Amino acid sequence: MLLVAPGETITFDITDASGGQITPDCTTEVFTNYDSDHVNPVTGPVFIDGAQPGDTLVVRLESYAPSGWGWTANIPGFGLLADDFPDAALLHWKYQPNGSQPLLFAEKAEIPLSPFAGTIGVAPAEPGPHSIIPPRHVGGNMDVRDLVAGSVLYLPVEVKGALFSIGDTHAAQGDGEVCGTAIESPMQATLTFEIIKGEAPKMPRIITPWRRVSGTAGTIQITTGIGPDLHEASRAAVRGMIDLTTKTHGLSAIDAYMLCSVAGDLRISQVVDAPNWTVSFHLPDSIFSGAT
Repeated sequence: MLLVAPGETITFDITDASGGQITPDCTTEVFTNYDSDHVNPVTGPVFIDGAQPGDTLVVRLESYAPSGWGWTANIPGFGLLADDFPDAALLHWKYQPNGSQPLLFAEKAEIPLSPFAGTIGVAPAEPGPHSIIPPRHVGGNMDVRDLVAGSVLYLPVEVKGALFSIGDTHAAQGDGEVCGTAIESPMQATLTFEIIKGEAPKMPRIITPWRRVSGTAGTIQITTGIGPDLHEASRAAVRGMIDLTTKTHGLSAIDAYMLCSVAGDLRISQVVDAPNWTVSFHLPDSIFSGAT
């Protein structure tokens, strides 16, 4: 276990989601003896000195250093349409780690490099062990693709030291990660840790500079809802944004609710990591910049 002080910056070496079972020379035969007990490994835990239950752990995502290789697979029995696609499929990717060229999909499509960590979070207070596959209110396998470099993640601390871990890095992913895998790619991630005493959010919260819709400048506020029911997770994500907006901008709750309806985006970030799904709600800070 690594001990770090608030304000310290750490670089993590992160393996791919298969735990090294899939290599660049693999074929679909790898899934004949694929060990699901070794999937989605994380690097950690990291003990953050001074972090106590009820605090907020602030994780600044400084940079990613992608490896230049990754894979996407249809793993039998896994994914949103597992019944429709029972056979294994495996696609290898070779790409420019600096993003100077898009990733080519079967010579038919070009995918921009957008590295992020699919699994990132802290330890829950409930006694373990806990499966790494489903996300929780303390983070984990959220697969929110907005956790790119320059983003800031706010996590609720439930145990002394927070016990932070990170893994499941992706070179790119669509919202939902519907087949169960993204472009799974080993890489390094450099993070800075800070603590806000108290004020722990109910669910992870994100500020990101990244906007997929061109023409919108500035940062995006993101709240999340995580749980086994998509409707309830959606409600939690919207409630989180209402709470944040009333606190930050002095709106009444009903006004914040209506603002979310006209200016926010509700997205399914992940719908494959059973039994819990991840919903995120996005509200751009730019809508407040011209208000008086």
